[in-house]
Amino acid sequence: MRIAVITLSREGAILANLLTQAIPESDIYLHEKVESAGQAERFSSIIELTASFFGNYEGLVYLAPCGVVVRAVAPCLKHKTADPAVVVVDAGGRFAVSLLSGHEGGANDLAVTVANILGAEPVISTTTEALKTLIVGIGCRRGTAAERIVSAVKTALEDAALPLDEVRLLASADLKADEAGLVEAARILRIPLRFIASDEIRSLARDFERSDFVASKVNLPAVAEPAALLAGRRTRLVLPKTICDGITVAVARENCLWWE
Repeated sequence: MRIAVITLSREGAILANLLTQAIPESDIYLHEKVESAGQAERFSSIIELTASFFGNYEGLVYLAPCGVVVRAVAPCLKHKTADPAVVVVDAGGRFAVSLLSGHEGGANDLAVTVANILGAEPVISTTTEALKTLIVGIGCRRGTAAERIVSAVKTALEDAALPLDEVRLLASADLKADEAGLVEAARILRIPLRFIASDEIRSLARDFERSDFVASKVNLPAVAEPAALLAGRRTRLVLPKTICDGITVAVARENCLWWE
């Protein structure tokens, strides 16, 4: 996916550089009044800039207020099957919001990708995803094949009578971000993969089963259970960690207050 990263602020420029370092096919667009040492295309009007390249990129990541972005993209909109994915990130790097073309354009997946890079919270509001409440935490050894991970996830869910189509996210520790088998397993399952910062896992005060083995290997108290708990909101474990073919799987459910 070819991405444009657009920002109006110095803080946004710092985040933009992090994104373009991690996403190979990406270009930075920086407002002309912002001081920055990095290389970027300059612009004076975000509305005119958006109109000039709206159809040239598959994804647009704005590090800017949502209201500004809505006004910039609104005149360019054609159809959900033709518009690019649009993600909005606040200048503090706290949230990555899937704003436009969540399903068809891939903004939901792009929001998770951006969130993983910045350590932000992905915000996805499309109804199909909002009604899913399960998060599957995964811990695996380096080099584990994707097929084994897929099988482990399915087996754990089946044994616990939890439906695969209610899984909103897969989750693991950030040190697994380059684990090819895990990334491929998420692609096969067609479920977004969220990576949780190691520091968040270490500081989690909630009850979960610690593992001396994991601590000795990766300096974390555990992976699957805390990742599942931290990847969502108001979570509780519905499947404590279970070992399937050497792969650790745990499942948390989010409490959606309106139906509890």
